[in-house]
Amino acid sequence: MSQIRLQSSKNLPCMFCFLPDDCTERFGEKKTYPEHDLTLHYNCLLLSSGIWQRGKENEDIYGFLVCDIKKEVNRAKKLRCSLCKNRGASIGCEFPKCRRSYHYPCGVKKECIFQFTGSFRSYCWEHRPVQKIVSSQTDCSPCTICLENVNHVPSYHVLCCPCCKTSWFHRNCLQGQALSAGLFFFRCTVCNNKDIFQKEMLRMGIHIPERDASWELEENAFQELLIQYQHCDAKKCLCQGGREYSDPESKWEIIRCQCCGSSGTHRACSSIHKQDQSWECPDCRGIVCTPGKRSCPASLAQSDQLGCLSFGMESSPKCPRLSTTPKGKVLLRHITTQERTISGILRDLRLQINPDSVCSMLIQKESLWKSSIECFQNSKFCPSSTLQVKFSKHKLRAECQQPNGALPEYFGLLLNAMRNSPLLEGSEHKNIALNLEALQDNLYYEAGRMVALALIHGGPAPGFFSQTLFRCLIYDPQHVLPSVEDVADPNVAQAILTIQSCQRIGMLKSAVIHYFDYLQKTGSLCLVQTVSDKVLIVKELLAHHVIRRVQQPLESFKQGLMTLGVLEKIQAHPALFWSALVLGPEKLTAKAMTDLFTVTYTDLRANQSDALGFWVDYLENTEEGATASSLEDILNFATGLPSIPPAGFDPRPSVRFLHKARPKARKYINCLELPVCSSYLEFANIMNKALCTKCKA
Repeated sequence: MSQIRLQSSKNLPCMFCFLPDDCTERFGEKKTYPEHDLTLHYNCLLLSSGIWQRGKENEDIYGFLVCDIKKEVNRAKKLRCSLCKNRGASIGCEFPKCRRSYHYPCGVKKECIFQFTGSFRSYCWEHRPVQKIVSSQTDCSPCTICLENVNHVPSYHVLCCPCCKTSWFHRNCLQGQALSAGLFFFRCTVCNNKDIFQKEMLRMGIHIPERDASWELEENAFQELLIQYQHCDAKKCLCQGGREYSDPESKWEIIRCQCCGSSGTHRACSSIHKQDQSWECPDCRGIVCTPGKRSCPASLAQSDQLGCLSFGMESSPKCPRLSTTPKGKVLLRHITTQERTISGILRDLRLQINPDSVCSMLIQKESLWKSSIECFQNSKFCPSSTLQVKFSKHKLRAECQQPNGALPEYFGLLLNAMRNSPLLEGSEHKNIALNLEALQDNLYYEAGRMVALALIHGGPAPGFFSQTLFRCLIYDPQHVLPSVEDVADPNVAQAILTIQSCQRIGMLKSAVIHYFDYLQKTGSLCLVQTVSDKVLIVKELLAHHVIRRVQQPLESFKQGLMTLGVLEKIQAHPALFWSALVLGPEKLTAKAMTDLFTVTYTDLRANQSDALGFWVDYLENTEEGATASSLEDILNFATGLPSIPPAGFDPRPSVRFLHKARPKARKYINCLELPVCSSYLEFANIMNKALCTKCKA
């Protein structure tokens, strides 16, 4: 019985226009309410002039009370349509003194304007609103939706974009796009403006439904986009599980090409280290390897892998030439002859320093960072000159005529000041911070130059770069994936962790609403349909806050790091510089200290072996914690640095045993002068006293 009643309701006419048509695009949704004995088109009800929505949205019929609808139907029966002359014309023209009434379908045919906003006004064919079209240089142009030509003549069927003034549309094309895109996605197809465009289109009678886009409402419409490429394309796959097997966080994890995403490989099959998240397939690497077009060095994909045979090999800035070695006769011994060390690389860069050109730097220790900036920004400062440091409490150069500071020691103090400067953010490992004043003063560029010169002139390993910052120096920053640990702002970190911890779709939607303004401001806002959408939101938030937000300071820092070719060497040998920039210096051992210091001269005869034995024993006891100092204190006392610099010491540290009262350090030549003692206890007490005095100072 209910099926027969439902089938018959489809043929029932609308109570206002008396048409049985069921076309949602033309008349709106048609529904029959048998309990109220009503059949209505949504548009006919919405645009009727004598009815208002007095109820809530879910009350009665679309918020219109049933009693009001029946009163409006009775009122319309007394009015004749100005077009078809039949009764039921419930819609009247809003223009003053105009008495025309018509049915909604009749008004559409006669090209009346119906405004689906505000009080839902309607205007007849004579009083309808028109656009003020600015005269253009051309008579016609293609509609940006259907690409058919549109004549630049004001008419009902042709509309002009109010924002860019250069776009023209067919009305039917705009209406179709509005019904498909909905209120949230309907905008100009050329300038992408939304507010001005929608306001004008509503005024000109385009119906924009208040719902999401049709493609977003379709279930699993984008399901294929969630499928990630999972196949190993290496020439020889070593995985026993097959080419499609992938085990995350292991050597059998499949890594996709960061450029095309349509090629993959197991980590083990291409010798990709666990710390590397980026990889390029051979096809993409071949496309972008031409000079000037590659975003990262050609050797990076090979050299940025621990344990790879090509690690540390010098990369040519030009395209690699074809090998002349016959196939099957690979000369493996050539690999060992090309192996490089970071100290060797930095010593080669130091050859660019001109010994005949001296640049003196007057540094005030109390304001070391500020005075160093002034020296680096001085027009006479030359990075390729021999640097001399003068520490002074005064700004007058006459107060300090001779150099009184060791260059490695100065760069150690400078890097420590940089670590705590507003240019960087983070607790232990630093990222570039956004400081507009520093950016305007070009301080990021100077900071890059400071790091470059510190490495070349024997300064200590910085050790405070975050992994993300280091990868931004090597790769194109847009391909780097930051982590939550890179976020220094506690509010932003809390927002990311809140979204990341959502386990249900309701929780995720609530979090998105809570952080709506921030997500919209950072361009991280997206439509949430499943819990997995949080991955994209978190990824966009991290990319914005850690990388995109500081893109300009980062590029300025990299420009400064190019000084004397340092950045080029970092990109060519990332594994060697990783330990210096990110991990910092290795912990000293007694054996390393013994091998580091050489005995160049001794003022001894019979007790020479005893003095050397005291020195070695003191180092070993210090390593075991049996003395009042540390190995770092000893090295700092002798050279001014608590660790071995990446470039090594120049000259090499030495020990001299002399008949004197207490130890003395000559930092200019890295020489440690030690007293001759009759017993180890006496030697240890003298060393402890000297080192403790130095630490207190």
